[in-house]
Amino acid sequence: MTYPWIDEYCSAKVGCEHDFKEEWSADRYMLRGKMFVMLGGDKEGKPIISVKGDPMENMSVREAYSDIIPGYYLNKTHWNSVYLEGNVPKELIQKMIDQSYELILNSFSKKAQAEILSLK
Repeated sequence: MTYPWIDEYCSAKVGCEHDFKEEWSADRYMLRGKMFVMLGGDKEGKPIISVKGDPMENMSVREAYSDIIPGYYLNKTHWNSVYLEGNVPKELIQKMIDQSYELILNSFSKKAQAEILSLK
């Protein structure tokens, strides 16, 4: 029940920090301490990935895929959780990760963004 491609994909993002939150049993991928992906499970242990997104786009993908739900233990407007064993294409999950990363990156000042991007 591991998804090494998610770790590789997230870790390849410039400035990505990774940790494991023991009390949540979840891997977190962050940019300067701000989370853009959480990989864990629901209360039954089904693997899910949670990503930040635009509220309107979040609603749209939830309507298109039953395996995408409002953020599990996260803000239901700004976060989506995707059941990894469901019918959501890998390409869409990657796009959602990219958008989440960009949202977090763009939340920083222009100076901080330049510092992060200089780490390439």
